[in-house]
Amino acid sequence: MESGAVFSGLHRHPTPPSHHLLLGHSRCAIKFFPPLFTDKKLFSSHPQSLQLQKQSDLALYRNGNNNHVNSVRVASPASNVTSELADIDWDNLGFGLMPTDYMYMMKCSQGDSFSKGELQRFGKIELSPSAGVLNYGQGLFEGLKAYRKHDGNILLFRPEENAIRLRMGAERMCMPSPTVEQFIEAVRATVLANERWIPPPGKGSLYIRPLLMGSGAVLGLAPAPEYTFLIYVSPVGNYFKEGLAPINLIVETEMHRATPGGTGGVKTIGNYAAVLKAQGTAKANGYSDVLYLDSVHKRYLEEVSSCNVFVVKGNVISTPAIKGTILPGITQKSILDVARSQGFQVEERLVTVDELINADEVFCTGTAVVVSPVGSITYQNERITYGNDGVGRVSQQLYSALTSLQMGLTEDKMGWIVELK
Repeated sequence: MESGAVFSGLHRHPTPPSHHLLLGHSRCAIKFFPPLFTDKKLFSSHPQSLQLQKQSDLALYRNGNNNHVNSVRVASPASNVTSELADIDWDNLGFGLMPTDYMYMMKCSQGDSFSKGELQRFGKIELSPSAGVLNYGQGLFEGLKAYRKHDGNILLFRPEENAIRLRMGAERMCMPSPTVEQFIEAVRATVLANERWIPPPGKGSLYIRPLLMGSGAVLGLAPAPEYTFLIYVSPVGNYFKEGLAPINLIVETEMHRATPGGTGGVKTIGNYAAVLKAQGTAKANGYSDVLYLDSVHKRYLEEVSSCNVFVVKGNVISTPAIKGTILPGITQKSILDVARSQGFQVEERLVTVDELINADEVFCTGTAVVVSPVGSITYQNERITYGNDGVGRVSQQLYSALTSLQMGLTEDKMGWIVELK
């Protein structure tokens, strides 16, 4: 099936209007027409207002009320793209970058709103040496996946949550951001343009990486004058080479991922560079990753380098409460809802490092890993192990439930899946 096929909410134009950009040999472009209504003040600076705005955005998106977002049309996205699979070894797909066919780009100036975007051939981008993202780290990213079903359908998992999280992060980083609808339609177009890179069912997923960055030149410390929203994709297998096999963590007591009042609660690029030193040392010593403690008391669990953490004791599943220093994970949120639906008692609270000693199971969650059971945790030179093989009953049960839903193998009773075809 041609990847420029009509999909929900978009209108196909057989012949691109003359003002649409023709990109190389692909002759494909996506255009967002000017907004029907634009509210340049997207968020208040108060956390309570941010939460209210998130709820409002989500309600408006789900109810189909698009008066607050831009009207969207797509003109023949990737009209020459074939649905034949790319010629790669799908059985040995790791978690690494594999260049694909198309990326998506949209720009706007400070004080304005994003209003149009285009699919382009995947490749290098041009930035000024004084771009805000290069000099002051003014940038955010997201991560989500597309799955291929046996019937040919392509599925996205809760993309509106990524869109809302990006908007909340953009407010913290003084950046304009795409609307929820713009974000989702840009993801749709990018995925369909790269359809041949989506792994066969059960072989992996298409990882989708949206970026929002200050691309304009700025010398003094200030918000950049121009911003770029970009999406690229790559087929991926398991994040950890062990797959669902248990991972081994070490608790870091000296270095910290985030501090109160900082940016630990948003997906800014700087949060991840800060973990590289501790993570590199851990891996050199045979560990899979690092588990961080809070920076004030050094006794409460926060998160792994790029994953949320859960502790299981009996029928109770506990995870650190989101209070500004921990990223609100979309997989984390989904696992909590799935656990509740399966009869588990769920607690979002302060979890002490001492609770690891008597836990029945520990596992991590994230977009890349989905669920990773923890086989051992080393804390102050003492190693705590979990179960005979490290893959506990609860983590296995929740992993199976969520991945079956994401891949379209079970009925979506939560309303989380978006079908592209």
